Amino acid sequence: MFDLDKWQEILGTINKNKLRTFLTAFSVAWGIFILIVLLAAGQGLRNGAQSQFGNDAANSIWIDGGQTSMAYEGYKPGKNIQLTNSDYYYVKYAVDGVDHASAVYDGRAGKVLSYKNEHAGFTVRSCAPDHNLLEKAKIISGRFINQNDFNDFRKVCVIGIPVRDALFKTEDPIDKFIDVSGTKYKVVGVFNDPGKGDNDRIYIPLLTAQRIYNGKDNVNVIWASTGTVSTEYSNQMVTTIRNALAKKYHFNPLDMNAVGVFNNNVEYKRIMGMLDGIKIFVFIIGVFTLIAGVVGVSNIMMIVVKERTKEIGVRKALGASPWSIVSLIIQESIFITSIAGYIGLMLGIGLVELIKYFGLEGDFFKNPDVDLSIAITAVVLIVVAGALAGLFPAIKAAKVEPITALRES
Repeated sequence: MFDLDKWQEILGTINKNKLRTFLTAFSVAWGIFILIVLLAAGQGLRNGAQSQFGNDAANSIWIDGGQTSMAYEGYKPGKNIQLTNSDYYYVKYAVDGVDHASAVYDGRAGKVLSYKNEHAGFTVRSCAPDHNLLEKAKIISGRFINQNDFNDFRKVCVIGIPVRDALFKTEDPIDKFIDVSGTKYKVVGVFNDPGKGDNDRIYIPLLTAQRIYNGKDNVNVIWASTGTVSTEYSNQMVTTIRNALAKKYHFNPLDMNAVGVFNNNVEYKRIMGMLDGIKIFVFIIGVFTLIAGVVGVSNIMMIVVKERTKEIGVRKALGASPWSIVSLIIQESIFITSIAGYIGLMLGIGLVELIKYFGLEGDFFKNPDVDLSIAITAVVLIVVAGALAGLFPAIKAAKVEPITALRES
């Protein structure tokens, strides 16, 4: 039941000890605030890393040619390894565990694109039909390059949103022809890719690009997604691919410079593990900050009880029960820690929202959300801890005989 007299006494005590109350509340609010900010920072870093990997398939393997650095089977070091279409077909169809695959020839070529009187420079990337699944390129109109385009050497292209806006303005680009450095390509689709800079390009069929740009059957990079296979199995796939290429091109399988086979699965797992460790670390720091706040509350409540020992003796002499004395001190502790915890919670969440509102996030720091259940649990725990911090010294004081308490100066 709400006891007005008791609350008036609590508020009166707080008013008489403003500095002490402020310091107690500040230690609690600061602990909650720091916990919220640290949790948000840890989550923001993790989201940023996931976003960077999410722009392309994280469960993927990249293969590119290189130059040998070891003598092998009579071949001297320095031999160039040039991947070809046959290597792409091998990876796509012969390696167990490959989900989707693509290959790129001259994938970073900058070309001048034109349509009617509009001209702009963008990247032209040749690829295979599965490429949009590896790049996370979402088709927003039309379609992506298909197998018939690929096999029949069709001069078709899929363009990014910036290309569409630069060349076609408000005109629908589908089935229109754009000029790419003298070659006409029919636009069959428009895509949107969340990757930074990945929209500033057009895609054309790999075999078409090889024929037009005299690329023979050479490819620069082969990409393969590994579906849901384990990291351990993806490592076996890397070994299989490297051994097959080593046998074909006559280089030592241990020569890492001859062919680059990069396993994104391992890198993703490593970085996510590191970020999970950082998240746990910042959580521990936040918890220790909270503990410091609880210790501060406990110390101050002990001082409060010590200062009120004489008052407690008077109360007991007048017939006050031990519980009424204990409950008064506990209520004061709960009141201060609850208000301070709520303020710290709101300030922490407010700062996180301001960071998102003003766009202060970066490529590796995105959407620093806070798990409200954890935040509220932290506030509840610090309120309970504050109550316990006031309980034990209050019980000790309530057991003191009135005559002894009255003798305290």
